[in-house]
Amino acid sequence: MDKRVKELVDFTSEKWGLENYYLHTYNFYRKLNSFNETIYTLTMEWFPSHITDWVNEDYNPDGTASIDLNVNSRQFESVIFVGGKSYSNKNLFHSLKTNDIIKWIEKETGLKYGCQFELKKEEDGEFYFQSSIGGIAVSPCGTIEIKVDQVGKMTFFSLYGKFPSKETLVDENFSLNLDDLGQIVKDQLELIEYPVNKQNRIIPIYVIEEIFVRNDLSVIPFDFDRGKFKLKIKENIQWQPSNTRPSFKRTLIGPLNEDFSIDQAFSCEPHPDLLLISDDEITKCIIGVRDFLCSVFPKDSGKWLVETLHRDEGYIIAILKENDQERQVFQGKLKLFIDTTTFMVLNYIDNKFKIEMIEGFQQIENISINKDTAFETIKSKIELISLYVFDFEQNKFIRCGKIDSDFCVNASNGEIIALADYL
Repeated sequence: MDKRVKELVDFTSEKWGLENYYLHTYNFYRKLNSFNETIYTLTMEWFPSHITDWVNEDYNPDGTASIDLNVNSRQFESVIFVGGKSYSNKNLFHSLKTNDIIKWIEKETGLKYGCQFELKKEEDGEFYFQSSIGGIAVSPCGTIEIKVDQVGKMTFFSLYGKFPSKETLVDENFSLNLDDLGQIVKDQLELIEYPVNKQNRIIPIYVIEEIFVRNDLSVIPFDFDRGKFKLKIKENIQWQPSNTRPSFKRTLIGPLNEDFSIDQAFSCEPHPDLLLISDDEITKCIIGVRDFLCSVFPKDSGKWLVETLHRDEGYIIAILKENDQERQVFQGKLKLFIDTTTFMVLNYIDNKFKIEMIEGFQQIENISINKDTAFETIKSKIELISLYVFDFEQNKFIRCGKIDSDFCVNASNGEIIALADYL
């Protein structure tokens, strides 16, 4: 065992009181987090000392300590005792009072309660915290979760996401109100065709598309993948009918970036998925996408639009959407996995099953309510929520307002309805 690994293993054993355990297996993993930071993780499986002949590879015995450690920050990302059973000989908390749990988190993570995180839920030995800035919500949200058993031993710990610090914060007052955002808010009102499972029919509704607005009135889209280096392509794919077309056969795929050295892990070498996609690669990807569509969907020339390209797990991913379906919730979508050497499509995922789910639904009703009328109807139900949003251009959290609403307007009769009633 490399001495650097041995040091982390010993550090883990001491930290969590694993004298009654032995290290069963360990592995290194590499990933990009939501903030495009390269994370190398040492994953360890510790077996209780009295279990010496375990041969089942499908699951671990109760009491196993499954631990993930960030190699570079030495911050533990998760500690899970299988089956809620711990043989640790270390008492982590002075008591199970919430204040003592918080003090332990502050000591373990270096975070400050009330400034960087807050308690969201406490129930039956489970504590759930979220990132915040002085009590104001943060997006994307970081979480901390702790579970303890009846005798006070910790059986679960997880730390996920980014927690703001003074260095990553743009300190400014919140100066927005809905009256100043009239046109911006109205622009977020969209007409969509929504499938209502309870009624087996498709209903036209006006909904507010969530968005973040800065103090200067510029906007940040509400997108779970905002941090990914996605190239916007917006290219319609067409081809001429032909009696011959490229062949396609699905290839089994899996992560390709798992082969790296211990030296790379300890030096925190940047993840290869951070490499930008060149113009030449874009051209070759488009050719590969066209060959794939021509083979698998030969009658669909002009039907598909390449929205974006990005790298993921050693592949180039192409996201495609069907043209002229902006109002449909379940648009035709394709996710293509492209080989970075041959630029051929190896495999794909579609959402055909979602579309098939609503094929028997009663079709859309007549639309009799225009956007102006719908906006006046829903205006009083629109919220502007103050929060901090991570700006990937500045690499900092900035003060924003989130425009949102839990209601919609039926475009056929003008009725305002809670969105939850359609779920």
